[in-house]
This record gives sequence, structure tokens and C-alpha cells, in this order.
Amino acid sequence: MSQPVQPPNQPQQPYPGGPVEGNPYAAAPTGTPYGEQPPAAPGNPYGQQPPAGAPTGNPFAGQPGPNGQPGPDQQGQPGPFGGGTPFAPAPPPPPARNNLAVGVLVALGAAIVAGILYGVLLGSIEREFGYAAVGVGFLVGFAAGKLGGANPVVIAAAAVFSVGGVYFGQLIGYAMVMADVAHVPFSEVFFDHFDTVTSIWKEEADFMRYLFLALGAVAAVGGVKKAS
Repeated sequence: MSQPVQPPNQPQQPYPGGPVEGNPYAAAPTGTPYGEQPPAAPGNPYGQQPPAGAPTGNPFAGQPGPNGQPGPDQQGQPGPFGGGTPFAPAPPPPPARNNLAVGVLVALGAAIVAGILYGVLLGSIEREFGYAAVGVGFLVGFAAGKLGGANPVVIAAAAVFSVGGVYFGQLIGYAMVMADVAHVPFSEVFFDHFDTVTSIWKEEADFMRYLFLALGAVAAVGGVKKAS
């Protein structure tokens, strides 16, 4: 027996918007024209636009700089190399001048040294002049004011010590002249006959000699103010 051959199944026409059997690429949504990309899926970072006001073209904008310093685009602050001062300068050390005890001791030492030099000068030339006395006082006052400041105690000490330095220098000068006349060592005259040296100084003291002492004190005051 024979059985009639059935005609082959005709392909069904796809309904609008529905999937086509056996064609995965034909399942396009209804109303979407070909060639147009679908909208970006939620959560896609590449589909979001940067917020308004955000700087563009700088991937490091808003990031902190080295050592915690703000970057060049963060809150308008300059970067570490932008000319700002990231560190506050250290305060200067306090001046070490107002040391009263040091100033007085320095005045005493300077008076002894200057008095010896003054006496050697007087004994060498066998005469006395006021510029040397002024130099003694100024040296004593300048040294004391350099370390002790313009303290009233330092000024007074410098003036008194300068008078002593000038007087001490005059005694040295007298002892040198006496040793030269007697042809004996200076140490013998100055240390063994110190009372004789002072007696002769008192006998020959005049107005100019006391004036030299006063000039030394005035110069010491000026030296302290000059150094301070």
C-alpha cells in the first residue's frame, strides 16, 4: 500500500517582535531600528558622565600628594612643588647676651688685659696721653656689652673696671720707668716695692691724670652701648 506524500512544512512567518526559531540573531525587540545601540545597562561605569564641576583630563585630580599634602587640584591648594611653604620655619634661637655674671667677669678680664697693654705702652714711651686711656675704657665696655648686654649693672661694672685698668696701667708704666732708672728687674720693683710705686703715683698725680681715669670710664659706657 502506498501512502500519499505529505508536502513539506512551510516555514512559519515570524510574528512581529517574537523570536525566530533557529535564528538567535533575529530576536530583536520590537520598535528598535537596526544599527542603534541599546541603552547602557545599570552599573556600567563607562556609561556614566562625570559630575558637573569635576576636572577633566587629569586622572590624578583630587588625589592627595606625597606626605599627605593636597594635590594641585584639591581645594585650590598648591602642590608640594607649587611655591607654597609646607613647613613652618623654626624660630631663631634667643640671643645669649643678657648674661649678667658673664658680662661682669668679661669686663674684669678685659680691664686687666687692657691695663697691662696700656702700662707697657706708657713705660716704653715714658709719657702718657688720653687716647690710650680712652682705648682701654672702650675695649672694656665693648667686651662687657657684647656678652652682658646693656644692663645697668654691666655698664657700672665696665666703668669701674676701666678706671681700675687705667690706674693699673699707670702703675705698670711707673714701675717700668723706675726699673729702667735703677737698672733692676721690673718684677722686683713692681712686686717687692709696690707701695713705693703707688706713693710716687700719688705725689705726681695731677688734674690730667685724673682726667684720663674719667675718660676711661666714659669710654667704657660708650663701648657697652656700641656693643649692645
